[in-house]
Amino acid sequence: MIARLGAENPWWRTAAISAQIERWPPRAYLQLFLPLVRLTDLRRAVVLMGPRRVGKTFLLHHTISKLLTDGVHPGSIAYISVDHPLYTGLSLEDLVAHVEQAVPVAPNGLSHIFFDEIQYLRDWEVHLKVLVDSRPDVKFIASGSAAAALKLKSQESGAGRFTNFMLPPLTFYEYIVLLGLESRFGGFDDPFGEIPAGIGALNMRFVDYLNFGGYPELALSSEIRADPSRFVKSDIVDKVLLRDLPSLYGISDIQELNYLFTTLAFNTAQEVAPARLAENSGVASPTIKKYIDYLEAAFLIKVVHKLKRNARRFQRARTFKVYLTNPSMRAALFAAVEEDSQLMGALAETAIFAQWFHADYDTHLHYARWQSGEVDIVQLDHDQKPLWAAEVKWSDRPVKHPGELRSLLTFAQEHGLASVLCTTRTRSLRVRHGTGIELRFLPASVWAYVLGRNIIANKGGLSAHVLEPS
Repeated sequence: MIARLGAENPWWRTAAISAQIERWPPRAYLQLFLPLVRLTDLRRAVVLMGPRRVGKTFLLHHTISKLLTDGVHPGSIAYISVDHPLYTGLSLEDLVAHVEQAVPVAPNGLSHIFFDEIQYLRDWEVHLKVLVDSRPDVKFIASGSAAAALKLKSQESGAGRFTNFMLPPLTFYEYIVLLGLESRFGGFDDPFGEIPAGIGALNMRFVDYLNFGGYPELALSSEIRADPSRFVKSDIVDKVLLRDLPSLYGISDIQELNYLFTTLAFNTAQEVAPARLAENSGVASPTIKKYIDYLEAAFLIKVVHKLKRNARRFQRARTFKVYLTNPSMRAALFAAVEEDSQLMGALAETAIFAQWFHADYDTHLHYARWQSGEVDIVQLDHDQKPLWAAEVKWSDRPVKHPGELRSLLTFAQEHGLASVLCTTRTRSLRVRHGTGIELRFLPASVWAYVLGRNIIANKGGLSAHVLEPS
């Protein structure tokens, strides 16, 4: 036990995290996570949650590296991977006792303890709350991949004692930063201005992001990129569908769940009718809806609800849209797409929504559909009135043929919107339409980049710069 703990905590000997992890660039979320860990005066544990393979373990180790840089004694920091077989049957209190036996002498004792993959411990939330109450001298940080269960149990048992922190898949902005290309494409202070490297170069990276960019390892490793299906399907999707969800929710028919997820992934950004899915699959409609709730709780998909032409919600919605929270899941399950693929429109729309899913507040995003028209994205204010509307295209045609945006313009007129946004493949401009509404055209890759950057930079106080067309 002591030998294992020593191996998991190399800084006890070297005063540094392992070189293998140190060489990986940290995610932008590190700057948001660090203040919560450094806040030792507040008696609250930090619970880091998120889907599999988004970099939670790396974030913990990069956090430890920052604490060491801050001057925290190496012997005051402990990391424990709770899912290791050696720790089976031990409580968190037992693990802390073993750490205190194993750790070298620290001047002021332990100050930070990190529990990784904590969901593998039964009743972890009860044990963690007891530790928080009984050890005010220690800051506890826990992480886990079963995001749905972690959040549920954290809210139920950790009220007032836990601070939840969600780590989502990579934004397009983070993907560019991880590749070291941020300076090449500029800061986009004026997204309608020129891109130093050219829109063609940015679009090439955007297509790479759609295919490989959602996970740090997939984004940075050419070896994993050579077989993304094994990485995403076997290491991520299958473990969630075959292990996490069944164990959390008592799902007995894994084939049904797998069939549904595969269908939804194939049709990302398309409208879904549970009754039609039930008819095609032979699974009862209530069960379909229950499975969709589970998949959304696991952060694999996101449901976006429909509005009428008058921007009101349907009381009984028989259809809605489903988006993958990470567009690269589709490429791994089926095949990578190329820039000229007919699928690019749906994947670009999925990517735009995926950036918005990082916001730590309710974005009130919907789509509107009526008998003769549709608008891809509508954001409502707190009074349920449209703030702005946008159409996602992977084509420059609407620039020359604005008549193709008739539904968008009609919706804007009826709700008094001064401007609307339409994404393109390469064109950036603003024009005044004959209706008096300003049409803003912006490449989908640019909007995705700026959305991701601004949402991360403005967590908790989101600026309107480019996030909305008005």
